[in-house]
Amino acid sequence: MRLDELLDELHVRIDEVRGTRDRVHSLLEAVVSVGRELDLAQVLRRIVEAAALLVDAEYGALGVIGPDGRRLAQFLTVGLTDEQITAIGPLPAGHGLLGEVIHHPEPLRLSELGAHSSSYGFPAHHPPMRTFLGVPIRVRDEVFGNLYLTDKRGGRDFDTEDETVISTLSVAAGVAIDNARLYEGAQRQQLWLRANAEITESLLSGSSRPAVLELIARRAREITAARVAHIAVPVDGVDGLVVEFAAGADGAGWQGLVIPFDGTLSGAAHRAGKPVTALNAGDGGQYHPAEGAEQGRDGLGPAVAVPLGTGGGESRGVLLLARCSGDPAFGEGELEPLVAFAGQAALALELAERRRDAEQIALLEERDRIARDLHDLAIQRLFATGMTLQSAARLVEHEGAAERVGRAVDDLDETIKIIRSTIFGLRTRDRDGGPGLRARAARVVGDAAPSLGHPPRLSMEGLLDTDVPPQIADHVVAALGELLSNAARHARSTHVGVSLRAGQGEIVLTVSDDGRGIPAQGRRSGLRNLEERARDVGGTFTVEAPEEGGSRLVWRAPLPGGR
Repeated sequence: MRLDELLDELHVRIDEVRGTRDRVHSLLEAVVSVGRELDLAQVLRRIVEAAALLVDAEYGALGVIGPDGRRLAQFLTVGLTDEQITAIGPLPAGHGLLGEVIHHPEPLRLSELGAHSSSYGFPAHHPPMRTFLGVPIRVRDEVFGNLYLTDKRGGRDFDTEDETVISTLSVAAGVAIDNARLYEGAQRQQLWLRANAEITESLLSGSSRPAVLELIARRAREITAARVAHIAVPVDGVDGLVVEFAAGADGAGWQGLVIPFDGTLSGAAHRAGKPVTALNAGDGGQYHPAEGAEQGRDGLGPAVAVPLGTGGGESRGVLLLARCSGDPAFGEGELEPLVAFAGQAALALELAERRRDAEQIALLEERDRIARDLHDLAIQRLFATGMTLQSAARLVEHEGAAERVGRAVDDLDETIKIIRSTIFGLRTRDRDGGPGLRARAARVVGDAAPSLGHPPRLSMEGLLDTDVPPQIADHVVAALGELLSNAARHARSTHVGVSLRAGQGEIVLTVSDDGRGIPAQGRRSGLRNLEERARDVGGTFTVEAPEEGGSRLVWRAPLPGGR
């Protein structure tokens, strides 16, 4: 062999050694760069960037395999612009050639990827690609995802050395991913513990149920980096779960929504008593349109529904979390602390309900005490004072003074009736959970004061909240409002009195005033309405003209049972 040929061959060998040395150096730099990060998202991004750089690939991607082991839950790309990604549309789920590496986790190298039997071709607006190199990434003997590299620059094919370099990088990537996940898990555990402590502190400080629900939803959303979080609870008489609080995207639009039990993540989690996950919130009908107003579903991706229960029995509600499309799916490492947090949340709800019940019992006991004191102390003293005045009236010789004493006795008697009526109201719980007739009548009278120009005098007597059925109570309230409205428009009075009495088998509503009275030829449409309302319940309505002037309107209706 000639000397010049030997020198040329020597130069080639030297260049190869230098190239190998530079490549090894680049690989070591890539390994150090990947291992330096502790944030999982940054680790994954650095892995795919380093892989594309090491083998001089124009395009690179890292697909993270979902919990089911068959589909991609996350897909990071290098080489594509944002405009190209938007034009291509939804990220791949792991079918075709990408799925080949998922189902057979071994390195795959192709000179023409379109010629492979698993290749489906490319979607619209996807750049053409020819050469292909796929390598799995393992984390503790578990396939975490795959590296996909296409189109080696210069039109060359990926060779054995490229496959070796990427396989070596994948080993280092597995270690870096494992470290990042451990660090992320430890950080997340601290956040969950802090959130649990915050909820406990909120309960001990006496926070209300809505405040506790808001705290639970907001903290869960922050810790899991979810786009939306809501808590739905079962409600008697409703075939589904009702969203009691929502945080995040379109929170106001979710509030009060009824989520069906069938065909929804929340419904499935509530019935199963265990977490239910989905890789895509709107995939496969698992995420019902009612489970988030359509405007709130746009852009939602992985979701999880966790029942709020302390173990055993039906849940008290469901916490649903949904991330943005393209974000990582909820893995097993996230579900365990999330379930523990849900148990703490269920305990918080139970304590809030117990506190509410205790407060209600304390309120009823206080009402009973007030009623007892009024009956045993105030009424007896008023009655004794009235008896004393009656006895003194016989000794008063002046006729005017005797009349005043008599009026004082009548006022005391009326006061005793009012106090007795108040006692009945204090000792009666509303049957339907809403305000009773006594409270509704007082509210209507109070609302009429501005239009009348003076506050009406209200007198109530009898078992208004117990003996008057809800249907008749509604008529009474409507009639009272109409009578006071008529007085404000037409009476021109300076004094209006309202008397509401239940007893002797009927309820009687009387509204009197000292105005100009009701003209015989005046408009009577409002009075006809009151007459019809009374007839509807078997009652009567009369208009009286007292001698002292003004008017007295009496609306009465019979009560069932004739008590």
